[in-house]
Amino acid sequence: MPDHSPTLVRAAGPSYFPIALVARLPYAMMVVGVLTLVVAGRDSLAFGGLNSAVVGLGAACVGPLLGAAADRFGQRRVLLVSGVASTTALGLMAWVVYSPLPGIAVLAVAFLVGASAPQIAPMSRSRLVQIIGARIAPDRRSRTFDTTMAYESAADEIVFIVGPFVVGILGTALDPWAPVAGAALLTLVFVTAFALHPSARAAAGLDERAAPPAPVREIARPALLAVVVGILGVGLFFGSMLTSLTSFMADHGSAASAGLVYGVMGIGSAALALGVALFPASFSLRARWLVFGATMLVGAALLPFASSVAAMCAVLVLIGCGIGPTMVTQYSLGALRSPVGRSATVMTILGSAVIVGQSLASAVTGTLADRVGTSAALVVPIAAALVVVAAGVANWVLSPRPALVPPDPAQTELEMTPTRPVLTLN
Repeated sequence: MPDHSPTLVRAAGPSYFPIALVARLPYAMMVVGVLTLVVAGRDSLAFGGLNSAVVGLGAACVGPLLGAAADRFGQRRVLLVSGVASTTALGLMAWVVYSPLPGIAVLAVAFLVGASAPQIAPMSRSRLVQIIGARIAPDRRSRTFDTTMAYESAADEIVFIVGPFVVGILGTALDPWAPVAGAALLTLVFVTAFALHPSARAAAGLDERAAPPAPVREIARPALLAVVVGILGVGLFFGSMLTSLTSFMADHGSAASAGLVYGVMGIGSAALALGVALFPASFSLRARWLVFGATMLVGAALLPFASSVAAMCAVLVLIGCGIGPTMVTQYSLGALRSPVGRSATVMTILGSAVIVGQSLASAVTGTLADRVGTSAALVVPIAAALVVVAAGVANWVLSPRPALVPPDPAQTELEMTPTRPVLTLN
């Protein structure tokens, strides 16, 4: 009998994926955009780094609450409110930096920028997992889930590499306030479009039919916390890599090209992230984390030995081959281990961990580069990669042995009750 169930593209709508991709770009522009703006307006690299860290603090404090609100009230309401708030905060940031107000006012607005940031990437993952469970044929759910997680991680890679590049272009071609203003405009248009997209109603309808949400304490299970720490390490790597690379390129007389060179890392990263869906089931999730986390670590260990821009590009390609699959694995584990009814909450915690890591590492690495030099700054990505690998080891210990037949993640999410174990995963 022919299978008449729709593909995920048809189920979500053909306009969904381009809208979701652009809508997450402002999130990737915030940290670097605020850093660029504050350094130019207040003439202090240290104060700029502090503001970037405060943006991450705001995202860490409020981001998971936005996810919890989406689980309770639906994505549409939460995203519309946070989109307007984020646009306002970004516009206020572009003004307050050049105002006569003291530094504490700038820091307060930076916190609002992070706190109000719409959590598009985690909301998209949560929405698509719900649609997979509701609309995709059972025999195709597992493969569709793997492909979706691969695509979503590749999309994150693209925006976290394109974001700083766009900030550099706008800041250089127009003015240091232009990246923040551009992020505000993108938020107003595309976050609103994402919130109002029909797929939000489809996901909300599934939520209404789902079991009551699990207790919040279920999120604090060690197996899920290992994933949070691991993806925090990836965020630490993003922030330290971009900042140390900027210092490296400045030493080579081309600091403005740092964003372009950084983009090289996305070549292997995006390609391998998309290729994860082709990995055999015997290559378990816990094994993937260790293999590709180790690839990141090996590449990071080579950074201090890169003496030319060409050598640095070669190392970045190697690192990218590790980052992409590692992120796919971490987000897949996060989705699979989400307690019932807490999918958006968990996804926003993971998304917040990335930007917290990026913000903190940018501040620390920038300080090291200023006070000690590029050689010291290039050690920070090694430390970040060590965090990823250490969390991967913890995940290996906390994960049960691989099952002969992998569970259907989307179906499991639908059928679980709060009192049952979340999943038995490899």
